[in-house]
Amino acid sequence: MTSAPHLVVFTGSGISAESGIQTFRASDGLWEDHPVEEVATPQGWRQDPERVLAFYNQRRDQIRRAKPNAAHKALAALEQDGFRVSVVTQNIDDLHERAGSRHVLHLHGEILKARSSVDARLRYPLPKGGIRLGEVCDKGSQLRPDVVWFGEAVPLFEEACELVSQADFLLVVGTSLAVMPAASLLTYIDYDTPCALIDPDADALSPPGVLAINTTAGEGVPALVHQWRKQGNLLLP
Repeated sequence: MTSAPHLVVFTGSGISAESGIQTFRASDGLWEDHPVEEVATPQGWRQDPERVLAFYNQRRDQIRRAKPNAAHKALAALEQDGFRVSVVTQNIDDLHERAGSRHVLHLHGEILKARSSVDARLRYPLPKGGIRLGEVCDKGSQLRPDVVWFGEAVPLFEEACELVSQADFLLVVGTSLAVMPAASLLTYIDYDTPCALIDPDADALSPPGVLAINTTAGEGVPALVHQWRKQGNLLLP
């Protein structure tokens, strides 16, 4: 290739679900017996931090057992071919990184890290195990999951908007485009930047001007990547 097209990929829970990670909204999801207010809000944390820690420890174990699927691997392969690939994900797992993607921005945090409950700058990797009540940061405050809870600001949102504005192509994968402010990212692309949504319900979910590709991430992403690698560009047929 004479140039390096810049693909920005915005991924949601649908891409991770194909690796066996239960989603937030699914009726059989891990959240089913855990009201959001109890385990994913600052209020829930204040009321019962031990319950919140136990919930995220359970999720962390599930994510460590999961493996990247064909969609994760295809995006990494495209990057290895010389394309510029930036991933903006709503997911808190590390499946993009384990597949080989090197430029991943986690809008909602990373479950395999802990952070201080008084200073968000103090983050600690969790290569194994979880977080227990009584484990503290360098400032002596209880450690909490490094995730963005409902009602909290999304600190990397401006950086994500900047990435989207630089895209030659925006590919949206496996998200209902229902969680704000992440869903508004599509408004930051240039008016002539092509955009596609891969999801089994893409026809119903795609905003005007967004190409709907009605299939799973595991089928749709590798097919599109194969085409782009063959062509050497990000053009659609």
